[in-house]
Amino acid sequence: MRYDEPSPHNLSDLVTPHPHLIHPIGYISTPFADKFGIPRQPSLAPNAIGTLKLLSPYNHADCVRGLADFSHVWLSFIFHEVAGQWSPMVRPPRLGGNEKVGVFASRSPFRPNSLGLSLVKLVDIDTKNGVTLRFSGVDLVNQTPIIDIKPYIAFVESQSDAKSGFVQGQPPQLQVEFSELALNQINHDQHLYDLISEVLAQDPRPAYASDPYRTYGIRLYHFDIKWRCDGQTAIALAVEHQ
Repeated sequence: MRYDEPSPHNLSDLVTPHPHLIHPIGYISTPFADKFGIPRQPSLAPNAIGTLKLLSPYNHADCVRGLADFSHVWLSFIFHEVAGQWSPMVRPPRLGGNEKVGVFASRSPFRPNSLGLSLVKLVDIDTKNGVTLRFSGVDLVNQTPIIDIKPYIAFVESQSDAKSGFVQGQPPQLQVEFSELALNQINHDQHLYDLISEVLAQDPRPAYASDPYRTYGIRLYHFDIKWRCDGQTAIALAVEHQ
């Protein structure tokens, strides 16, 4: 041990009490009040902002020193709403919800250890009162437990010759329209308008859904969005304050 290094007994307040267990470093706040409507991959809805306030003892400015030099980060998290539910085979939406693949050939939340990984854009770091981080393009339900943050390093992690299996490019997007009622209820809130547009454009309906007259509901923040889809256009019918 170097003499300028603190001795282990002085680090007791910085070390996780049970080092072999996983502990959340914080719980991220997002617009997505429930699973339905969350984009199926990160960055598909850039206006989906996530705010993460780190818990003690991880809420020290030293823990994020140098992180602002990176534009994107990996968030490791727990699929807490489906923890303990897993299947060896799943039906990815990109295959129409009919064809099965192995769970390890998918990004399904129904995994043996309920662990997820999401690449998001780092927007801001605030260290005035603890540590609060803001990200854009999140694809996580509100209050998801975050267990780690790692910087994205492009020259290592962006592989130009990588194969993506059954996932070929960005999924097709729907046109999005708003009823007069929905526009009035939004009341010129541009951020909410853009977020609803991005979420509905991803067609969050189940893969088997085809009824153009069925009304669906998505909760964003404290709003209940009623909408329907004819297969090519998603129409926001109402944006009701819960």
